[in-house]
Amino acid sequence: MSDIINVFFRYLVVASVLLQLVSCGKNEGSAGFTVRDEKIVISSGDQEYIFSPKFTVLYRADDPKLAMRKSGIDGVSYNVITWLTHEGEKGDLADIERDESQAGDGFDPSVLDAKKENRTPNFYKSGQYIIQEASEVLERGDSVVFQFEEHDLFALKASVTYSDNGYPLLGYSLIPKVAGYFSVGYSGAPTFNVDKVEEIWQPLIWQEKRFPTSSYMTLALRCPIPTTMVNDGQNTIGVLAAPEEFPFDPLPLVDNSRFGIVLRDFDGKAKPQLFAPVLGGQESQMKPGDVFSFSSYLLVEQQSITGTYEKIARQFFDFRDYRHNEFASLNETFENIVEYSKSDYSRYVDSLKGFAYSTDVPGAVKNVSSLNPLEIALVTDDQEVFDTKAYPMMEYMMSREKFLFSLDPEQKIQHPSRKLTGPIAPISELVALYNIFGQSNDFLAELAKTELTKARVRNLDVAETGENWMNYMHLYSATGDKQHIDKAVEGAKAYLERRVDKRQGDFKDPLSGGPFFWTGFTNRWIELTQLYEITKDEAFLNAARDGARHYAMFIWMSPRIPDTNILVNEGGKAPLYWYLRSKGHEQMYYPEERVEAWRLSEIGLTPESSGTSNGHRAIFMANYAPWMLRLGYYTNDVFLKEIAKSAIIGRYRNFPGYHINTARTTAYEKEDYPYHEHKELSVNSFHYNHIMPMASMLLDYLVTDVFVRSKGAIHFPAEYIEGYAYLRNKFYGAKEGEFYGEKGVQLWMPRKLLTVDNVELNYITARKDGKLYIAFTNQSSQAEQAQVTLNPEYVEKTSFTGKIWKDNVDEGVFSASGSFDVEVSPDGITAIVIDGVELKKGFQQSVLASTKEIKNSYKELAFGNTRAMVFNLGEYAQSAYIYLQDDDSVWSRVSLTYKDADGGEKTISDQDYPFEFTIPLDRSKLEFRVEGKSINGPVSKSEWEILGE
Repeated sequence: MSDIINVFFRYLVVASVLLQLVSCGKNEGSAGFTVRDEKIVISSGDQEYIFSPKFTVLYRADDPKLAMRKSGIDGVSYNVITWLTHEGEKGDLADIERDESQAGDGFDPSVLDAKKENRTPNFYKSGQYIIQEASEVLERGDSVVFQFEEHDLFALKASVTYSDNGYPLLGYSLIPKVAGYFSVGYSGAPTFNVDKVEEIWQPLIWQEKRFPTSSYMTLALRCPIPTTMVNDGQNTIGVLAAPEEFPFDPLPLVDNSRFGIVLRDFDGKAKPQLFAPVLGGQESQMKPGDVFSFSSYLLVEQQSITGTYEKIARQFFDFRDYRHNEFASLNETFENIVEYSKSDYSRYVDSLKGFAYSTDVPGAVKNVSSLNPLEIALVTDDQEVFDTKAYPMMEYMMSREKFLFSLDPEQKIQHPSRKLTGPIAPISELVALYNIFGQSNDFLAELAKTELTKARVRNLDVAETGENWMNYMHLYSATGDKQHIDKAVEGAKAYLERRVDKRQGDFKDPLSGGPFFWTGFTNRWIELTQLYEITKDEAFLNAARDGARHYAMFIWMSPRIPDTNILVNEGGKAPLYWYLRSKGHEQMYYPEERVEAWRLSEIGLTPESSGTSNGHRAIFMANYAPWMLRLGYYTNDVFLKEIAKSAIIGRYRNFPGYHINTARTTAYEKEDYPYHEHKELSVNSFHYNHIMPMASMLLDYLVTDVFVRSKGAIHFPAEYIEGYAYLRNKFYGAKEGEFYGEKGVQLWMPRKLLTVDNVELNYITARKDGKLYIAFTNQSSQAEQAQVTLNPEYVEKTSFTGKIWKDNVDEGVFSASGSFDVEVSPDGITAIVIDGVELKKGFQQSVLASTKEIKNSYKELAFGNTRAMVFNLGEYAQSAYIYLQDDDSVWSRVSLTYKDADGGEKTISDQDYPFEFTIPLDRSKLEFRVEGKSINGPVSKSEWEILGE
């Protein structure tokens, strides 16, 4: 009897809580509700949507063994949550063999190698499926209470209440009568035929009209916002987990996901549904008399899905311009990363001309682009970076077959290559190199045109076709040929009709680059932004914004950041990433500390990819940020601009590794964090080939931030760094720009040119004819002041005059000595031009100096399938690069003999593959021949060849 009394008492408590979840009062929100025929009716515009008092409960007595498995979804690498099938059901999980690319960091062998067993990814097959529809709906003041018939397994209570934010708040409680595993879901939202709707969304991969082929569930940890959505052409409908149900700490993981969302209903139609707890997950195992309660909001928004996404992010999860430079300016971080790239800890392998890729593929090296180190060398005036990284990586990009290079012929992880059948450089990179060096290396432009007719696999196993509108656009930047831009525009307009104006129903977009990284799931919005910049055609701008808005739906907007301090590194131990622990990496130690939660937040970042999203929660490589910042300026889209800032600002002081995972920590913030041996790094993964691209990303953000805040008055033209996957940014430093009407200004940012005693101020610097140009941007919402000191190593004069602009208003004459004070308004910009100074001349000016073209600068020899070329590097240098495509299955030793300026012969031998030679030239002409000893013994030679004139 006492048990019955206790249960009855808990009923009363739950009912009271449900009726008082929030203060009542019919506040005006986006959609109020009424009750009609015992159903909730929400009106929006001229449409009404019926939300029935209907729930689905799943039950089973035994443990369903919740676990991630490979999905088997056609063409997509994606893991889904699965269960042991319930009694009487057959397993329907595809038994997929692990692809060789699915190995290394982010891929969990326990998922990939697990058998399908008797498993199902269909949530409705995971347990006994019980429909509960209210037998009575009672209006009580500003609330509506659902009453259900008693069930043998449980009691269910639910109500809908007006909330302060104007949205109907649905609360329910389940009280089991038997022991076992339970899951409860609201299943009364409107139902839609998917072929009749405008667009759907279920994170992470079902976007536009790509509808799930089974009733897959997305767990909380993979919900950028915790709802599915359907847009019927007029309104967007969803069921949203209340922010209080999604804890910030600990970091969301599979094991602590309190709910899951489903879009495909039992009958195969589109219906927003939310289930909590997840069957087999946290809190789902219950005993008689337990009480599980949960709350969610019923959404009807008269907006697109992307517009609704923003509204939810702002109104429910408090997304805003929330970050600032707490502990270091972005300039300090940028300079620290560049210095780190020059250290031995960056794992650059000189003999292979690439960064070690040992996190994923032991013994291999991988580069993203030669343009990243080249840009850094030019902008920071750093000859060392050019000599040791940029130029050798140019040779790598000309010769290698794939970005990932391994000498081990047995290595299969991520499909490396050991062939020298390049260029691996995409057309955009060949064109950029051609432009950067003053269009004095014609062979680069010719190779770019040749690549237009070819198809290549450059990264992983993704095939790329050369002839497309994007590559015609890139060729136009080199040639100025109107035919190229005409073909680009024609192709892009056809692309808009096929890809942008028509929502995608599958994962087979031919220009996507493959649905793995998020760039493969949206339109080519970055390239469309570039095409708009060339043509000013707003059709391309609108399409780019649409693509960026859809890309934003891969960006975390939840869980909501609490206004509290969080304890991290408890006991002095940093989190130990499970993947690196399995590889023998050691625990790292950082002081236990309490910090404001916003510093630890992933809000503004994305998971890495569809295939690694459950392991790589939030990656620091946010290359989309400068593009969104720029696109937000072009379209006056504040959401895109604020996402950009949230992705970059106040996150790290040096190279932070790859991702946030495992647990919240401040390890990434430490300046010395990357300065450890490889096996001593264990908080997150280190992909050393990302160091230079991250520096380019930050430089792009610095320059773009100034461009946006100056409203285009400070502008530097750029080339394009395509790289691969999402590693795309603008390249600065080769072309002169404009500074408040003054043209011919050269971006110039040598290390420690300025000392600024306020970390909230970021800046860029430039030079021209005895003038130093500085633009400061304030990352804080308060006015900031700083003392600025010029480094006498670069600036010889200590007193000067000039001009100053504050928030783009000319404030007149500026005068100072070697140090001066500057004030920048909240989120504002202050720019200064210092006149009459003597600035140090360095590497930058010599490499950018114009020189005449070298003719006959490229040759292909039949002997050894040899390729030979001369790089004209301005007044800085000329260099010959010669390599054999034939490998060590043909030759045991290769020698190169060439004649010096006096006609004397010099010979260089290479006994180890790859067979390649670099010869600095004191003139543009090289006479050479190649000699090889075959593996069978005979020695043979090529004819004498002349390269250059």
